[in-house]
Amino acid sequence: EVQLVESGGGLVQTGGSLRLSCAASGFTFDRSAIAWFRQAPGKEREGVACITTGDITYYEDSVKGRFTISRDIPRNTVYLQMNNLKPEDTAVYYCALIESTTRVNWGKGTLVTISS
Repeated sequence: EVQLVESGGGLVQTGGSLRLSCAASGFTFDRSAIAWFRQAPGKEREGVACITTGDITYYEDSVKGRFTISRDIPRNTVYLQMNNLKPEDTAVYYCALIESTTRVNWGKGTLVTISS
């Protein structure tokens, strides 16, 4: 059974940093595409960052240069390092296993709140 458990969310001030973790199990971690999504209040869920099976990374434009996605294979964990946080980064952040364009497994999310 695929399990994705996010942690690391919290309340920080504008300009601060957080590191989110996604502990994964139930699938071949080092051969999987993992992504972080977020959903702000009243908005649709959007992709933030992705790391592919070849460890190529992609970022949504608004987080480029501020967020970094990485994979720790021995720990079966994906991280999202978030720096220079802004109030518009406030959202619930979800970890996702991308098996195909129509098959995505989701974690339960972790709340990130940025105060101005």
